[in-house]
Amino acid sequence: MSTTNQVSVRPVNNKADLAAFIDVAYRLNRADPCWVPPLRSEMREMFNPAKNPFYQHATVQLMIAEQHGKVVGRISAHLDHLALAQPPEQGMGPGTGNWGMFEAADAAVAAALIDAAESWLRAQNMTRVLGPLSLSVWDEPGLLVSGFDTPPTVMMGHNSPHYRGWIEHAGYTPAKRLVTYDLDIAGGFPPLVERIVQSGERNKRINLRRVDKSRFDDEAAIILAILNDAWSQNWGFVPITDAEVAYIGKKLRPLVREEMIMIAEYDDKPVAFLMSLPNLNEALAPLGGRLLPFGWAKLLWWLRTCRSHTVRVPLMGVLKSIQNTRLAGQLTLMMVETVRRTIIPKYGTVRGELGWVLEDNQGMIAIADAIDSKINREYLIYEKAL
Repeated sequence: MSTTNQVSVRPVNNKADLAAFIDVAYRLNRADPCWVPPLRSEMREMFNPAKNPFYQHATVQLMIAEQHGKVVGRISAHLDHLALAQPPEQGMGPGTGNWGMFEAADAAVAAALIDAAESWLRAQNMTRVLGPLSLSVWDEPGLLVSGFDTPPTVMMGHNSPHYRGWIEHAGYTPAKRLVTYDLDIAGGFPPLVERIVQSGERNKRINLRRVDKSRFDDEAAIILAILNDAWSQNWGFVPITDAEVAYIGKKLRPLVREEMIMIAEYDDKPVAFLMSLPNLNEALAPLGGRLLPFGWAKLLWWLRTCRSHTVRVPLMGVLKSIQNTRLAGQLTLMMVETVRRTIIPKYGTVRGELGWVLEDNQGMIAIADAIDSKINREYLIYEKAL
């Protein structure tokens, strides 16, 4: 497809190419003690159009870089057709393509990969690129630029600190900053938060409940409806399809603990939710990306006991009709506190992570400040005109 400084980039055309595409990430990140190897079986499924519903509304081209007969990098170029239909002022919109799944051995490889992705996007009539998105904004968006000294939590990305300079050298500028917040949950929240929660608990119009796994599909539909409404005007928003909800639900079901996912009802109507997940990366880190020969037993034991030091809150939403009201903040704090009270004694959890959070999401920033959490990781999504 392209050649730069003896680095050649070509499309992934077969199973052997896909295996090389997946494997290069393990080789390039092997020496990084904070990189958590994903399960290779999960990676193969991610790039299988017959299984991953992202492909139902996206066009994806995977590419590998080779030098002296060795695979030295990878990148995905893709169009999310749902994203193309979004309003341009929300970050996506017509003419905006993406690249992601970026790994490179050095600056020359990075330059060749980015050039190849841009060329492919131009051939698809794209006029702007936004990335990295790996693959979707709902997966692992952005490039880690701060927080390299600790491993990521479940479903968060981690990359070499060199990548920032290589991407910016290619002419990319930051479009949006995403952050995660670290929170010590063992000591409780400040008195003001406690008073807000106690006031809400006395309000008979408010009902907080755990999700019911025996009604998993129904509960997922409730959460999806709130999520698509609550996030619809956020920067970078792309609606989640029913097929994606079913797929994600199936993947996450072994991780779901009823007491970690809350639905808030007001006058008997679902108006908000909070999803928290035990940090699966604590179990995945020592497996090296493989379940055989003994990894499956270790993972199964962890899932059964779920003694998770950390939980992550990846998703939270409040209906637009009550956003920016005192009720919205109160419901959010009530859900956070309800989960906190349960997971400390039951799972031995002492730390929480909130995010990612958009840098201009004032509501969530206010919540994070109220519960004394601190930014621990920062990600950048870049843009460039093509």
